[in-house]
Amino acid sequence: MKTKFNIYAIIILSILITSSAFAGVKRVPVKSDCDSMETIKLYSLFSEYHKNKDYQSALPYGWQVLECDKKKFAKWIYYKIEDCLWNIHDSTNAEISEQFFVEDSILTFYDLAIQHYPADKGYWQVRKAFVSETWLNLEPSICIAEYEKAFEYNPNLDKYYLNRLGDLYTNNQADDNDYYDKALKLYMDWAVNEPENPIPNNWLQQNAKDPSVILDAQLKTWELDPENMEKAWSYASSCLRYQEYERAIAPLEFLTNKSPETVNYWNQLATCYNKIGRTSDAEAAYQKLTTLEPGNKDFYFNLGLIYKEQGKLSKARQYFETANDKGGGWGMAIFSIGLLYEQSARDCKFDYETKLVYLLAQDTYRRAVSIDPNLSQARDRISALSSSVPSQEDWFFHKKKSGDVIPITGDCFTWIGKSVTVP
Repeated sequence: MKTKFNIYAIIILSILITSSAFAGVKRVPVKSDCDSMETIKLYSLFSEYHKNKDYQSALPYGWQVLECDKKKFAKWIYYKIEDCLWNIHDSTNAEISEQFFVEDSILTFYDLAIQHYPADKGYWQVRKAFVSETWLNLEPSICIAEYEKAFEYNPNLDKYYLNRLGDLYTNNQADDNDYYDKALKLYMDWAVNEPENPIPNNWLQQNAKDPSVILDAQLKTWELDPENMEKAWSYASSCLRYQEYERAIAPLEFLTNKSPETVNYWNQLATCYNKIGRTSDAEAAYQKLTTLEPGNKDFYFNLGLIYKEQGKLSKARQYFETANDKGGGWGMAIFSIGLLYEQSARDCKFDYETKLVYLLAQDTYRRAVSIDPNLSQARDRISALSSSVPSQEDWFFHKKKSGDVIPITGDCFTWIGKSVTVP
């Protein structure tokens, strides 16, 4: 083993001396002729040892071939020598001195490969970057520069190396460099090109300082493939997650147009319309939903909320009652009707008629509690209205006794059309 190692150490040293990195250093001669037949013989011996996975025996012959002619067998020999170097480096049987010599010569080997087999120089360069980072533990700035050069040579190199470059950017970002911006561009471009790949999307989720960066990347992905429903939904769902409701509308409108029977698309679109104040559009979307799922109480309830905000109290009550019916008795829907009565009472002069409306609201809250005993907000409103309902003096003054049924009247309450019972 020692003799074999000494032989190929001398040969490697010769190669190093003949490289541009060692120009001017006295050359150690190699004991082999370099005529054509001798070179072929050396390559044959090298290939045979390599084929048999005897990498330590193969490597000296490979180096001698390169010493004789660095281009003749370039299409094959550089890959095979790399195979030898990596196997010796990672072998548990190799001596430490052999592994050290491999590390000492590996960068020069890749420089030779880049120079003499440039057809795959992107590959040689990225492998040089990788060993610089992982074998030799060179400074991050050096490794970054090596990776960057590799992707300049070939932007389509394996994404494993792209992610290593991204990690180097991320782990070494500082105020005095632009590594964060470079990492952001790297992962944004990657996410656009491979929207289903979790690696760039996870990086953006965890590291992007501005959510709009993520949304911009997903928007670009969709724009490059504008008929793709999956990409539209991916963009829309991210907009919803970041509460960018206005941005979500375009992809959701596209989706409802493409798939008009999909309830989820309409539901999300209705929510977005409502959030940004496009009330009439939200109303139309929820009306569509009631035709798609007529048994869904939530759609009627949401319509009730829209009409409540518009001041259309009678219509709002109608939809809250329908929501209650669809839910087989829904305390929240009935509670919301009580809120309508309170809203109406607050908008009018506080007098006896108004007190009757507050009593109607209180009775409605009791109805809600009877449906859902855990509805604490209804109990709270019952208590809060205790001083706003008619007192015993009011009943006496208006000549009313317990059990009397009193209709709600007055110009301010014509929409109600209900009665209350004197307690």
